Parts: sequence; structure tokens; C-alpha cells
Amino acid sequence: MATADPATKEKVRALVREVLKSVPAETQPTVTEHVIVNSLKAQAARDWDRDESAKSLITEDDLRGLEAGSRLRVASNAKFTPLAGDLVAEKGIVLITKESRDIGLKVRSIAIGADHGGFPMKEQLKGWLGEIGLQVRDFGTTSTDSVDYPDFAHAVAKAVSGKQVDAGLLVDGAGIGSAMAANKVPGVRAAACYSPALAKNSREHNGANVLTLGSGQVTLDEAKSIIEAFVTTEISEDRHKHRVGKIDSIDREYRR
Repeated sequence: MATADPATKEKVRALVREVLKSVPAETQPTVTEHVIVNSLKAQAARDWDRDESAKSLITEDDLRGLEAGSRLRVASNAKFTPLAGDLVAEKGIVLITKESRDIGLKVRSIAIGADHGGFPMKEQLKGWLGEIGLQVRDFGTTSTDSVDYPDFAHAVAKAVSGKQVDAGLLVDGAGIGSAMAANKVPGVRAAACYSPALAKNSREHNGANVLTLGSGQVTLDEAKSIIEAFVTTEISEDRHKHRVGKIDSIDREYRR
């Protein structure tokens, strides 16, 4: 292959130089700043290391994994099993009491229950009930597996009738069946309510001691508003008490 003459080589070099002129100058590579989210930093900003404030009874399992000197957030009415109490003392766990919302509660304790249709809402409401200052006793159900609502309505109603709690809350699909079942228990006055106004009326006029909700009828926020109206209202006027007394008289008549 013949070697190109000097003139041709110079033309090629000139052409290469022209091409290179059209290529943009190399820029410095862009450096992307990576932001590292440090969950430990967020945790340190809190006043506690673990939150168990939704529970009224703290067991040794609730303390599992906590290191010495850890900070545990608990409800103001929380009780400890003997072993849990020993672990708190041995590890020097610092207890931080959660402040309850002061909404003017007229009841202090509540039994809750639900069938499979009401289970998800019951679970969402359970922690919130503790937050507003109520001591909660959960009578089930414990999953979305199909169950019979009268069983749980009966359990909650018995707790109310036996004065184990101040009031009851039941959640099923419509709120009607649970009210019917609960009202078969002596001393129980269950009301299915779909608005705060009805909940307030059921307490103020009818002395209701069990509230039933339909998970398919109200949203979670609506349920909270209804419950808040129920637990912050009580019967006070004599004319209403007189009429509720007649309801109780009918109840007693058919229990003879």
C-alpha cells in the first residue's frame, strides 16, 4: 500500500482539526449529592425508644429487645405484669407517660368487639381509644376470618352488664345485628348510631351504654367523631332518667 504524500497528510490533519472544533469541550462530570436518611437520628429526636402507650397491660414480651436505660412510652393507666415490673427495675428503663387528650370523658373504660367485617376498623380504633384516655378491653375477633357477630356482641354486653367496664363498642358491617344481640343482655341499652348527633342523643336521652357502628356505613374519621360524641355525653335531666327507668322496668318484667 502506497504511503500518502505530505500534502495529503496535511489535508487529512486539517480536516480532523475542523471536526474536533465542532465537538463541545469536555465538561466536568456532574456529581449527584446523595442524601442519606438516618433513621437513628429521627429516633433520637423522639422522647422515647419504644411506644407501648396503646396497651393497658405491659408484659415482659413488650420489653423484649430494650437495652438498659431505654425509654418506654406508656399510657397513664398502664399496669405491668410482675416480671415486666422486675425487668423495668433491672434494666433501669425510663417510663414516659403519654398525656391523654382531655375531651371531657364521661366514661373511663370501654369493652370493644367486632365480627370479621368490623375487625379492621376495630383495630384502627383501638389505639385511638387509648389515646383519648379510655382503658380498653378487647373481646375479639382477632382476624378477618368469618365469625358470628352475636358471639362478640354477647361478650361485650356481658362486660357492660356486669359493671366490668363503663361502656361498650361493637363494630360489624351495618351495626344493627350487634345492637340486637347486645340488647338481649339485661341492663344493656345498645344504640346503632350513624352520626355524632345520634350518638349524643342516645346517651343524653336514652342512657345508651353500648354503641354499635357499621364499618360499611361510616368512615374511620366519622366513627371517631361518633365515638367521641358518645363518650363525652351522659344522661342528666330527670325526665330522661324517668323514661329510661321505664325501659329498665320492661326489661325486668320479662326476666321474672
